[in-house]
Amino acid sequence: MSTAGGERAGPRAWRPTTSLGRALVVGALGVALAVASGEPAVVVLVAPFVTLAALGLVHRPTRVPALDARLDHLTLREGIGTTSRLSVTDAEDVEYVARVAGQAPYVVMRPHGGREGRLLDGGATPEIEISPRRWGRRMLGQEKVALYAPWAGFRCGPVGLGGQWTRVLPAVAPYDSRAQAPQPVGLVGAHRSRRAGSGTELAGIRPFQAGDRLRRVNWRVSLRTGDLHVVTTRAEEDTGVLLVLDALVDLGVSDGVDGASSSLDLGVRAASAIAEHHVRQGDRVALRVIGRGHEQVGYGAGARHLRRLQDQLATVRVGATADRESDTGVLQLGVTAGAVVVVLSPMLAESVGTTAAMLTRRGVAVLVVDTLPDEAVPDVPESADPARAALAWRMRMLERSVVLERLAALGCPVVAWRGPGTVDDVLRRLARRAQLPRVVGR
Repeated sequence: MSTAGGERAGPRAWRPTTSLGRALVVGALGVALAVASGEPAVVVLVAPFVTLAALGLVHRPTRVPALDARLDHLTLREGIGTTSRLSVTDAEDVEYVARVAGQAPYVVMRPHGGREGRLLDGGATPEIEISPRRWGRRMLGQEKVALYAPWAGFRCGPVGLGGQWTRVLPAVAPYDSRAQAPQPVGLVGAHRSRRAGSGTELAGIRPFQAGDRLRRVNWRVSLRTGDLHVVTTRAEEDTGVLLVLDALVDLGVSDGVDGASSSLDLGVRAASAIAEHHVRQGDRVALRVIGRGHEQVGYGAGARHLRRLQDQLATVRVGATADRESDTGVLQLGVTAGAVVVVLSPMLAESVGTTAAMLTRRGVAVLVVDTLPDEAVPDVPESADPARAALAWRMRMLERSVVLERLAALGCPVVAWRGPGTVDDVLRRLARRAQLPRVVGR
């Protein structure tokens, strides 16, 4: 199995090819027939076979080469490709190299089918370009390699080479939002705070007081009024963004980054885009996955933290587990004061809707991103009645619509993910609503 630096694999010994055996048999029979019948024309007919057999035996290989296969990159984004390179050592007796790559789901290759062969001219071996089309952990680089001696008299292999587990990160579309966070409570950042401070956002002009800095003096107003006036600004703070990804089910068809997207595809890619946007703004971002893996990443900022978030998103597993949270229907998310909670879910689990409603009643800024595709249908077993399955699905959709309407009535916005900019307008409205006085139940 190949590693980051590649792993050598010693192929089996050289073996005669079928063409060499056929040439030997046909040539020997032709010569014997010509001697027995006394017909020289038979020798002329089998002369090409005798020549090929003689050349193959003359160039019989004596050294067994070693193979070394490697990938250029071990971490990729879906839709981005890498190259699988093969090096052959002790290749003095090798004339032709043939490679056949294994077919993996959600992986495309060039040439099509992963079959490539080339004469070993100057040590240049055939290369195979590999591009994973869906996020997750993918086994890339599995292949079989065959080596041929001159005149195709002897073959070495085919030799199976194991691939490498490659982490495929979700694709991130350009996402640029200027919406302010509803309740920033951090130390320093790009969001305008409700309290005065040494920021750049103008808050007003007031008379000079002891302790004010001279660089804040507004000389135009001071000269007009005859008294010193200073400019006041609002502080700029960061905020905490908690991404809650629902991985309990995966509905819809997934055709990769270029095709249709399932509910989990939409959720993972949306979480990656939102996380990258807020991390670049200097905000603290956390991740909580509701599902079998219980992936969780604490609050953090910076490029290294963003990479950690995306690595966790690439390892999300689908499925539910029987635990205490699922039994009670309440998820313990550990939401901090002033945080913005973004729930990415198809909203089919009761616990997700209950948790979003409870956080909204507590005064937390909650945004629900609906990731259910329009054409999504459940997987129906072959033994089930299609009519009953369709009726049950319609009833489930009605229950889901009731949950979404109740969330909207509580003040929790629900939007369908339509790419970058989906949550931009919603965050602006949440920020304006946060400035209004409100009564929160305890």
